[in-house]
Amino acid sequence: MNELEQIERIAVRSPSKIALVVIDGLGGLPHPDTGKTELETAKTPNLDFLARNGISGLIEPLGPGLTPGSGPAHLALFGYDPFRFTIGRGILEALGIDFPLQEGDVAARGNFCTVNDAGVIVDRRAGRISDDECARLCQLLGHIKVDNLQPLVRPVRGHRFLVVLRGHDLHPDVSDSDPNQIGVKPNQIVVLSPEAESTAALVREWVNKARNVLVNSYPANMVLLRGFSRHPHFVSMSEVYKLKPAAIATYPMYRGLAKLLGMDVLDIGKQSSIEEEFDVLAKHYADYDFFFLHIKQADAAGEDGNFQEKVRVIEEVDAALPRLTDLQPEVTVVTGDHSTPALLKAHSWHPVPFVLSSRWCRADDVTEFSERACARGSLGRLPALAVMPLALANALKLTKFGA
Repeated sequence: MNELEQIERIAVRSPSKIALVVIDGLGGLPHPDTGKTELETAKTPNLDFLARNGISGLIEPLGPGLTPGSGPAHLALFGYDPFRFTIGRGILEALGIDFPLQEGDVAARGNFCTVNDAGVIVDRRAGRISDDECARLCQLLGHIKVDNLQPLVRPVRGHRFLVVLRGHDLHPDVSDSDPNQIGVKPNQIVVLSPEAESTAALVREWVNKARNVLVNSYPANMVLLRGFSRHPHFVSMSEVYKLKPAAIATYPMYRGLAKLLGMDVLDIGKQSSIEEEFDVLAKHYADYDFFFLHIKQADAAGEDGNFQEKVRVIEEVDAALPRLTDLQPEVTVVTGDHSTPALLKAHSWHPVPFVLSSRWCRADDVTEFSERACARGSLGRLPALAVMPLALANALKLTKFGA
């Protein structure tokens, strides 16, 4: 019996409410001029209040030394072992934009990128082109013809797009072309299992044609693909945890992951601001007993190497937090899915600050929400898979295990 099946046996329905706020890419590294991380630099009186009245620690998204992608990191936060419940980024993007998938479709996440005359990647995000430019380029790519394949291209957001491969006998076991670094050429797409030989050949042909289509579209003059996948079927959070869960997220991938786990994805206004996300939670507070609220902007700032912008985003979250805490949910959790230090401009393996506040937690001596402070918390280092059991227990939603 796996851990989810064990929890399903002891989970009970109750009116108590849990709010999980995920500040994407929260963890950082000290700035060489100050010796403080982005979180330690930010003024966070409301997050510090949670720390003083809660329990803290550092969470390992996957394990020591392992740098997670956003999908596996969030699966772990929701209690789904990412080494067992695997899913490619493509399907998450497809679900996130409500693409009508058909049986046999293979989806991939795409990035528009910039390459130089030698074909070397100089910007994986093509200068973060606008949504309008992404839509225009996707329309161009949508005209590409490949025998025995119907490639469907849709814009997602900024430099991100979706490719859905539709045809006969397609298989998702093909490698990524995205090397996840600059200064190198895109990877050659190869097969990961013999069944995918023809699919890999078709994808390579499409990529070559895409290169020709985009040759004069600087800075978005090439594409990178990753996360080839089919639609999986996971047991829902409602079944396992006996919850009525809702998700508040602006980026399609996180909305897609929430749908995959059976959450209701709540509508957000066009501005998609942090304050607006908290307003949506308050508006629907009576309708659900579990809220996942996702803040993307901190991760984007970290990937751009913008230390001060990440500080600003954290302070904006802190200023909006009373919109949640004034509602007095039985359990409030604030953490990140992974670290994205501005100094690295990328996801990293560093553990992530975590705080849980509830009436039933045994408060520790931590007085501020930061990497150094949380390292001294009573929870120590814990796996991200422990987040949901801790939240459920503090909401009195788990009965005794065993006789």
